[in-house]
Amino acid sequence: MRVAVLDDYQRVARSLADWDQLRDAAVVYFADHAGDADALVDRLAGFDVVVAMRERTAFPASVLERLPDLQLLVTTGPFNASIDVAAAQAHGVTVCGTGGTFWNTAELTWALILATARSLPAEEALLRAGGWQRALGRTLHGSTLSVLGLGNLGRVVARLGIAFGMEVVAWSPNLTADRCDQVGASLVERDELFARADVLSVHLKLSDRSRGLVGARELALMKPTAVLVNTSRGPIVDELALASALERGALGGAGLDVFTVEPLPDDHPLRKAPNTVLTPHLGYVTEDCYRVFYGDAVEDIVAWQAGSPVRVIT
Repeated sequence: MRVAVLDDYQRVARSLADWDQLRDAAVVYFADHAGDADALVDRLAGFDVVVAMRERTAFPASVLERLPDLQLLVTTGPFNASIDVAAAQAHGVTVCGTGGTFWNTAELTWALILATARSLPAEEALLRAGGWQRALGRTLHGSTLSVLGLGNLGRVVARLGIAFGMEVVAWSPNLTADRCDQVGASLVERDELFARADVLSVHLKLSDRSRGLVGARELALMKPTAVLVNTSRGPIVDELALASALERGALGGAGLDVFTVEPLPDDHPLRKAPNTVLTPHLGYVTEDCYRVFYGDAVEDIVAWQAGSPVRVIT
């Protein structure tokens, strides 16, 4: 059996799980990213099992149909919007997930909020270059945190906002006042969420309904001093509209960990947009989370080999 472990950027997959549990298996770890479908299909020719890291690599029907040897596709995390599960099933490919955690992403969300509000990267670079104090930061205490999506992750971010002394408001398509009350947030209408935000933090799952939800119209509703933070999924925010708003000074700043195309292209306008803190999708990238990801992936493969797959995604 041949097993491919994809997008092992930090080269840690081998050391964070006991791959020796796999019987008669050759495991190959790929540290680089296969940038297009043809490169991915060429890379995975002859592999029976693939372990994919979250949504770093997409598996649409057009790719799955070109992988006749593939029998098991394991994604880290409990679901993966970049895998066409129905197409996988149609081609006889079992799809399994793993456990994970959302605390690491909540912590990074607040790292981005604080770094953006206080211009920390720019000030740190200025200091190293011999300068001293240029930006005026924003105080979060007493300001408004708007949370777009109050699921498991959004709830943690909201509670931390309250701990900072912020007023927290929230909205999502199916959000109720009772769910807001549980975390001390106030339910508001959609436009009010954007208009009141001193900090807007995005925590929706990517779907047809959420794709492009934060566009030019929504950004225009926001204060010119407001900060937008996205640690959810890149396509939820219209990146070109966001870059334009930042360039025009119509928005105070943005902290972004996720992008529509990852890795972020060299010529993307967000790379040069002012008042931004950009991180390379680090939300879930912590050692404890990776130990769960890869440990569960090995368990998935062992169970599948035994004829009793676990954590099957349907």
